[in-house]
Amino acid sequence: MQRPVIGIDVGGTGIKGAAVDFATGSKLTSRHRVATPSGGTPVGIVAAVATMVAGIRAELADSGVEPAADAIGITLPSVVRDGIPRTAANIDPSWIGADAAALFTAATGSPCLVVNDADAAAVAEASQGQSGMTMVLTFGTGIGSGCVFEGALIPNFELGHLHLDGHEDIEIYAAPKAIEREGITLEEWADRAARYMRHLELVLNPDLFVLGGSISKASDQYLPFAGVAAPIVPARFRNNAGIVGAARLATTTL
Repeated sequence: MQRPVIGIDVGGTGIKGAAVDFATGSKLTSRHRVATPSGGTPVGIVAAVATMVAGIRAELADSGVEPAADAIGITLPSVVRDGIPRTAANIDPSWIGADAAALFTAATGSPCLVVNDADAAAVAEASQGQSGMTMVLTFGTGIGSGCVFEGALIPNFELGHLHLDGHEDIEIYAAPKAIEREGITLEEWADRAARYMRHLELVLNPDLFVLGGSISKASDQYLPFAGVAAPIVPARFRNNAGIVGAARLATTTL
C-alpha cells in the first residue's frame, strides 16, 4: 500500500516538493517547483511553500489518494535546531532565530518539521544501507553536507562554508553556481569540487561520498573526481533527495 507524505525542499534558487511514498521514496505526484521568492525572506518563502502544499494536496485528491500522515517535512539551507534556523545560506538573514516550524505550520494547517537540507538528503540516501561513514554533498546554489554513521544521522554537519586555499567561504568558489556566475566550464568546476572533496577526505576519511543537488543529474560528465580515494556515487534520488528525506523525517519524528 502506498503511503504518501509531503516533502518540500527550499533552496536559494528554487523550491521543490512532491508527495512521496514513505517506504520507497518514489514520487506519487508530479514534482512541483517554483523559483525562490526574491530576497528569500520568511514571508515570501512561507507563502510559496503554502501554495505548493495546496497544489500537491489537490493533486492527491484528484487521484483519490489520502496522505499517510498530516505532517509535512520542509528543508531550509540552514543549521536548524528545534525548528529554528541558526544560520542562513542563500536565504535572507531574518530567518535566523525565527520559529520556522511554527510559521510553516500556521501557513499549511499541518504540523511541519523543519530540517537542514543536506541532513534530509542524507536520511534519504542512507537507506542504501552503507556501513561506516557516508557523506552526502548537495551541490547546487551552495554546498550542503550531511553525514550518516552506521545508519545514524549526525545533524547539522555543515561543511560547505569552510575556509580553504584562501577562500573564506568555499561554497562561493566550489558550488556549481560558479559555472554561471564566473563563466567557467563544467571541467573547471569539477577540479574545484575535487580539491574540496580531497580536503574533506583528508580530515574525515568517509567510506562513501554521495553527490546530490542540481549537479547530480550530470554526474556522468564529471565523475570520477581526481585524487579522491573514497567511492563517489550520484544520489539515488538525484535532486529529489531532500524532498524524500524531509518527508521521511516528518513522518518518523512528529
